[in-house]
Amino acid sequence: MGFVDKLRAELVDIIEWVDDSRRTLVWRFPRYHNQIKNGAQLIVRPGQVAVFVHQGKIADVFAPGQHRLETRNLPVLSTLAGWLYGFDSPFKAEVYFVSTRQITDLRWGTPNPVPMRDRELGPVRVRAFGTYTLRAGDPKTLLTELVGANGEYAADEIHELLRSIINQCLADVIAKAELGVLDLAAHYPQLSDQVRALVRERIDDEYGLEIPQLVIVNISVPAEVEQALDARASMTAIGDLAAYQAYQVAAATPVAAANPAGGLAGAGVGMGMGMAIAGRFAPGAGPVPPPPPPTSWHIVEAGQPVGPWSPAQLAQAVAAGRVGPDTLVWCAGMASWAAARSVPALASLFGSPPPLPRS
Repeated sequence: MGFVDKLRAELVDIIEWVDDSRRTLVWRFPRYHNQIKNGAQLIVRPGQVAVFVHQGKIADVFAPGQHRLETRNLPVLSTLAGWLYGFDSPFKAEVYFVSTRQITDLRWGTPNPVPMRDRELGPVRVRAFGTYTLRAGDPKTLLTELVGANGEYAADEIHELLRSIINQCLADVIAKAELGVLDLAAHYPQLSDQVRALVRERIDDEYGLEIPQLVIVNISVPAEVEQALDARASMTAIGDLAAYQAYQVAAATPVAAANPAGGLAGAGVGMGMGMAIAGRFAPGAGPVPPPPPPTSWHIVEAGQPVGPWSPAQLAQAVAAGRVGPDTLVWCAGMASWAAARSVPALASLFGSPPPLPRS
């Protein structure tokens, strides 16, 4: 290879970037030690701009198209390099390609719950997530503020910063919206536009970036709040709680009657509780006192007190022959022990009552 051929091989004739990535924002042309010759071809494809940097200073910017690099096409670079009357020799400059197309499928989410105040539920913590798109709005600002001397800069490198900014803007928008938790879903489009506008104000001038789209996909509340909302919806669906409670008691009574040993006593307690609850929620009803506790019975067996027994347990003992008419019994309110047959509340357990005396 001759000297001329060797020199020609060290000169750059075509400068271009075939972008096969999906998230690259900035890419520097790998010039290495090669020099750009006078009249070289610069190819800028759609969705790109080319920025020339000379000794750390941003010079000329080229839009999409095919450009022949000459003094008249490089006015800023010519001034920086001192080319008063043009140039014929190769020159050195860094060329950065900046992608101006939208980078899609970027996701954001709240790492920590965002507090808000609901008019009915009070303070509530919510989480949110969604998607957004990103593109370079001002290539010069982007190169100056973020890229620096990096040979390549991808959207992933600023993704965490943008997520933090989005989360801050979301908290501001939700706080000012004064919407209830149940109303948030109906306002996703408006909230998304407000968050995007606020994010754009913070990153447009400072970083040279744009957020063409930002979408709120979902705003959710903690599991315990969801359970409370479900319970509230169930209460609303029931409507008349007193009628619903009366229906439950009526449905449970036949089942309880099938168990004569203890079902009727339990049904009586359940019915009392049901009526108390129904009365409490009835329109215009005042406070209802709780039902009295069931009576506890004690018996004397083999000379030792045994108990306490519930009425159902005592009835089972009578049916089994363990307690007879002469068995001594006692409960709260009695002055002393007495035979079971002499206690009016237990007389029905020992057969039918005697016939009425004749007049």
